[in-house]
Amino acid sequence: MKRRVPIPARLRYDPVVMSRKTPFFTLPLVAAILIALTAAADAQRKRERQQVRPPPKAQPADPRDSVVSAPGNTFNRRPYWQALGQCGGIYFRLTELYMDSAFKARVVKPDKAADTRLSKSGNEARRIATTFFTAAERFLIADRGVNRENAIMTYDAKANEAGGQIKTVDSGLTAARPCPELYQACHAAFSKICNDTPPSLSQAGAN
Repeated sequence: MKRRVPIPARLRYDPVVMSRKTPFFTLPLVAAILIALTAAADAQRKRERQQVRPPPKAQPADPRDSVVSAPGNTFNRRPYWQALGQCGGIYFRLTELYMDSAFKARVVKPDKAADTRLSKSGNEARRIATTFFTAAERFLIADRGVNRENAIMTYDAKANEAGGQIKTVDSGLTAARPCPELYQACHAAFSKICNDTPPSLSQAGAN
């Protein structure tokens, strides 16, 4: 068995003794170093956040999709189901905004005329949204051969993305401007799919 050699007292760590022997400037110096290191780390994280990230890779077009042919329109050359789904999402968001304003005019600050007008605009926006969603669903079923449930799940993502960018009625009406022309082009080229009356912007409360 090995014999343990005792450590001389002068080599042992004694916090009381060490605190008395520590120069008065050590603690402030350590604190300053820690602050500087923290600031440097924060600056590095900020630079990393500010670095431009490469945009996500665009999904390749599906050759089965019918494509919009409406030169000058925002949705030109896009798949019909995608464009129609986005328009449906915009009008659905307008429905929410109109109905929220109508509720305030009915409960928070009563104004019967405003309540009636906003509710009418909201109901019309809902009807138009349904028209676009139905057409988007029909294109996916016809072009890709998917069932109704999968079709809804597919266009719903685009609808939510488009609607999520709308914060006010005015911005929603601006985003919806290309949609009536889109549906008219679809009605002319695919009357069996877009078989509803083409909507006008004024129908959703733009007047």
